[in-house]
Order: sequence, then C-alpha cells, then structure tokens
Amino acid sequence: MSEAKKGQKGQINIELDAAIAEGIYSNLAIINHSVSEFVVDFVNIMPGVPKNKVKSRIILTPQHAKRLTKALGDNVKRFEQAHGEIKDYEQPPMPLNFGPTGQA
Repeated sequence: MSEAKKGQKGQINIELDAAIAEGIYSNLAIINHSVSEFVVDFVNIMPGVPKNKVKSRIILTPQHAKRLTKALGDNVKRFEQAHGEIKDYEQPPMPLNFGPTGQA
C-alpha cells in the first residue's frame, strides 16, 4: 500500500524535505494562462539588480487555480479576523531598471 493510502480515509500523506521547507521569498508574481493551464512565476525583485530571475514556476489546471484563489481568500479573511486588516498600499510602477546605477 502506498504512503498516501495509509492514513485515515480522506487524508493525504505529504513529505516536505528540508530544502523545500526553507521556502523562496517572492515579492512579484506574474500570472499567465491558456485554455488548459495557469502558469504562476514567482520573482524576487531587488533594488540595484539589473536582471531578476524567476525563482519558482507553478503550473496549475484551471480548476486548481480556482481552488487556490478560494483557499487564499479564506486564509486572508481568517488572518484579518485575527490580526486586523491587511493594508493594500498603492505602489508606483516599478521601472525594470530601478536602483542605483554605476558610473566609471
């Protein structure tokens, strides 16, 4: 019997290894979609870095994207009930070459 089937009915056994458990910081998500999938690229934009790389890409079916949207909404609601409203500050558009530039 596989590990996923050993737990109680309806439970999924999930393993989280140490490298993944550390997580990846992202302050920008770029979302694209087609008829069959949603692609979410997570990026960490840093001042003074001329070229920022995608740190992680997640590909979801449209059904899973909708479930994720609902789950995030539910979690934001519970967070705000416990800690107060999350302020959504207006941020000016960020130029792609923002940050200090060097001169010789």
